[in-house]
Amino acid sequence: MPSETIQWFPGHMAKTRRLITECLPLVDVVIEMLDARIPISSENPEIVRLTQNKPRLTLLSKSSLADVRVNDMWKNHFKQSGRSAIFIDSITGEGINNIAPAVKELLSEKVEKYEQKGMTGRTLKAMVVGIPNVGKSLLINKLSGAKKAKVEDRPGVTLNKQWVTTSIGIDLLDMPGVLWPKFDDPMVGEALAITGAIKDKILDTEHIAIKLCAKLRKFYPELLAERYKLGEYKDLEDYELFELIGRKRGFLISGGEVDTERTAAVLLDEFRAAKVGRISLERP
Repeated sequence: MPSETIQWFPGHMAKTRRLITECLPLVDVVIEMLDARIPISSENPEIVRLTQNKPRLTLLSKSSLADVRVNDMWKNHFKQSGRSAIFIDSITGEGINNIAPAVKELLSEKVEKYEQKGMTGRTLKAMVVGIPNVGKSLLINKLSGAKKAKVEDRPGVTLNKQWVTTSIGIDLLDMPGVLWPKFDDPMVGEALAITGAIKDKILDTEHIAIKLCAKLRKFYPELLAERYKLGEYKDLEDYELFELIGRKRGFLISGGEVDTERTAAVLLDEFRAAKVGRISLERP
């Protein structure tokens, strides 16, 4: 049975903390990006603490990968808590047109003061923050209409700050995506690992895939059974369910054993690409 501990390395938090602190006076608003599938686990408490004195707009990215019904639950939750939040998807374009109006509404007093001083049309400046692989670079490229930011579907690609001019009258300052050094709740680490915010190569992917099986059987048993042609599986342990998926896919090695490494890789990849279905791992 795989170990119960997620091992990972936090990387550039200290450097990014300095960058954020140095650059905050340069911006009018902070745009915080969360993963719509895991809004709780994808919020970096360090970033929240560092940026608490600035107006903040929350963008929930990858919304087309998340469960529509759960997205609605989160929309109500944010609305009731008085928090400015928009669900977006940089690939489908969902919600992108709502960003500029939301920023201008958040900064309405500031914009009014600029106009009173005759500074109409002054470009607003926003800092874009979030965990690795949450889609910051993809959003910035969408808004700038050009490939300004390097984009890959893996964490840790943007390592330095960069200013980008956009077509919506807001200059964006892209910050490196960072995780915090210690997860008080192990389920936060699991959610981040499952969605790809932590690099797979430093994880026990089999352990993470088994945790994903547990979440899917709890929240989306029909989708799981349909995708992997499982039949009846409710009496199986999570590890047995994981092995059954490998068997159903024909991922076997000598002696008829399941190739658990390959099974884990495929299960995680298919979840991340929404091939299992539109899935949310957290509810308000």
